[in-house]
Formats: sequence, C-alpha cells, structure tokens
Amino acid sequence: MSSNLSRRKFILTAGATAAGAVIVNGCSTGLNKSASSGASSPAASPAANISAADAPEVTTAKLGFIALTDSAPLIIALEKGFFAKYGMKDVTVTKQTSWAVVRDNLELGSERGGIDGSHILTPIPYFMSAGKITKGNTPVPMYILSRLNTDGQGISVSNDYADLKLAVDSSPLKAKIAEAAAAGKKFKCAMTFPGGTHDLWIRYWLAAGGIDPEKDVDLVVVPPAQMVANMETKTMDAFCVGEPWNERLVSKKLGYTAITTGEFWKNHPEKSFSMRADWVDKNPKATKALMMAVLEAQMWCDKDENKEEMCKILSADKYVKAPAADIVERSKGNFDMGNGRTLQNSDLLMKFWREDAAYPFKSHDAWFVTENMRWGKFEADTDVKALVDKVNRSDIWQAAAKAIGQEAAIPKDADSRGIETFFDKVTFDPANPKAYLDSLKIKKA
Repeated sequence: MSSNLSRRKFILTAGATAAGAVIVNGCSTGLNKSASSGASSPAASPAANISAADAPEVTTAKLGFIALTDSAPLIIALEKGFFAKYGMKDVTVTKQTSWAVVRDNLELGSERGGIDGSHILTPIPYFMSAGKITKGNTPVPMYILSRLNTDGQGISVSNDYADLKLAVDSSPLKAKIAEAAAAGKKFKCAMTFPGGTHDLWIRYWLAAGGIDPEKDVDLVVVPPAQMVANMETKTMDAFCVGEPWNERLVSKKLGYTAITTGEFWKNHPEKSFSMRADWVDKNPKATKALMMAVLEAQMWCDKDENKEEMCKILSADKYVKAPAADIVERSKGNFDMGNGRTLQNSDLLMKFWREDAAYPFKSHDAWFVTENMRWGKFEADTDVKALVDKVNRSDIWQAAAKAIGQEAAIPKDADSRGIETFFDKVTFDPANPKAYLDSLKIKKA
C-alpha cells in the first residue's frame, strides 16, 4: 500500500498528523476551535429531573469531531443543550484536523491535554484497543457506545474521467489505470485513514471491479476537509470521504460522485461515538448521561423538519466550515452527482436514527474487523468475536435508550442485523467471517 506517499505533494493543514499537534482547547495552534457548552443557549432543552442517585460523577467531558456532516449528533447535543439537560453542563466538542489527531488526542486523554471521546471512524477504536496504531503499539482500550450514522459517504472522481460515467461498477477504470501505469504513473486515490471506513469503501469498490488496491493504485491519506483542495490541484484522481465534501466537489465543478455509499451497501454502518474505556469505567453515570444526550440528538437530527437548521449549525467555521447549501440537499436525500445523474428524495440519505441507524450492532463491527483482516491490518487468526465483545458496549446504549423512553428502539436481536448483502451479491455472515474472506478474489496475500 502506498499511503506513505510524501505529504509534500498534498495540501494538508499544518501539523495535521503530528502527535499532540492540536491541543483540544485550541490555544496552541488555533486549529481546533472549542465550542462552549450550549446550556445557556435560548434553544437549550429544559433540564431533566435527575435524582441524586443518578447524578453524573463529573459534569465535563472533552469530545472531538472531524468536519463532516456525520459529526452532527455531537454538535447538536451541545448546541441544543442535550448534554446540559442530562447534567453534563460542561462538555466541550472540539474540531480535530485529521483522524490521526483524533487518535493522538484520545491516546493522551483529557488529563494530559487530549480528549475523552470522539466522533470516529468505527475501526479506529479497534486498532487502538489492539495496540495497532498507538505509540509503542501499547493498547489504549476504547469503547464504542453508539453508531452515529449509516450511509452518507461518497466516492468521487476527477472530471478527467467524466467520459467513463463511473457508478457502482469500477471496472471501466481498469484501462485508464493500465494506461497511466504504462506512462509511468499510478492512479491516485485518497481516503482519510488507513483501515478506516473510507479506506475500506474505496478498496471494496475497486476490488469488486477487478482492480487490486494494493498493487494497481496509490492509496494516500488526506484529511476530509482537504480533499477538494487536493482535487483542485490535480494531486489525486479519486477520493472517498463523507459529506459534505463530495457535494462540495460537485458544486465547485471539479469532479463527480461515482456513488453514494448506500448504493453498494444500503444502510451500511459508518461513524461511531467512542470513548476511552478508562473514562467510561470511572464515570458510568456520566457516560450514560452523555449517551442519553447523543441519542436524543440523533433523533433530532433525523427529523426532516430539522435538516435546514442542522445544516446551518454545521456550516459554521468552528464546525464543518462549508456553505449550508453544500450540506443540506444530500442530507435530505437529493443527490446531484455532477455528471447528469441525480437521486431525488432517496432513502440513501445519511441516517442518524431511523432504521436502527444509531444502534451499534456487533455484527457490523465484526465486518469492519474482518475486512481489515482482508487487507492485512489485523492478523488472519484474529478472534473477531472476542475483540468486538471487548470494544462494543451496546449494553450502555440499551441502558441509555431505556432511560429516555426509547426501549422500543432496541433491536430484537441485540447483537446482529443478520447476513449483509453488497451490490456485487457477495454476502457477509457475521457468524462465519472466514467464509466471507475465503469468497473474496482480491485480498492482501
């Protein structure tokens, strides 16, 4: 894999991947801008009646997010006063410049100037817990508490490939990739973190079309908010990222969206809300309070009548820093792919609550671990179930849902959504990950 390509060829925010480069209060570099508690906001929710026995152990938590639409639940929980409503009146929600910085600040923890939890790519807590991406390969135990969203990512391609009219089938790229190779160049694809969701989506898409992502292309790492700038300078040919950056590319007429990711796996799991395990273990009541607020925010975000306001809030510089017009339409399910193809009122829109979008199914986490085994990020003999059971705390989700009167939202099968089917008819049975791996033609040797 070529994700170690010199970063000098890319327009990256200074210090984006340096350990501890961005301190959560932002006073070191000014890159991370902390939002203060929304408790005093006129729109704040009325305080819940919390008994002394249920009062959180602490009222503060330092949380991070990346500038993506799917960070909305944490931002809305702050802005609408849901954290304060449940006694967590001193929560901060702070922009991070890259997923590497999220990792670094989680590794530090708030006691050492980092963060306690974050909006996160679902595989990262597994890598951290297994000591795969931490300093000295020392495990930093993490818990996944909620899925933040399903669907809503995209694979976008430069206008240089407009004639291919790419969609779910990536195979038309094969000839172009071979042509570039013959000229001594490699087709460059960007994703946001090695082994993260965007890496896995673009790898799956390429491999399904007979393109080996390990050999045929350069896969490079670029933070989400820098994707469009890099496409503009023609330092990449394609990228996979969450919204609003696919729509932003289209609005700037720099490329088109080949697929919105729900087209190859409808209702696929995406980001999660994850916290350091030691913080959760030390503060179980505060954790439950955070979760109650996040779940309420997810319900708020998923109401159609709130989409305009949600996108206006997200558009602020301290959050996503993109025009609301570049966020709202895809949030409503209206996709202008930029090449004449459109989806109107599509059920492939990003979901935060409906259709079990918020529930952290262990079966989905099992796919993320298994797919990373496919590409060599986890060993072939990884005990998938044991690792998932260690990191996924769906029990905390269930307790929080019951506490806010949403017991009916707990799925009947609390661990599995069952067998998943992808656009190429490949299936994943979470009870038999090996069979899935054995069925795949292209994988890391």
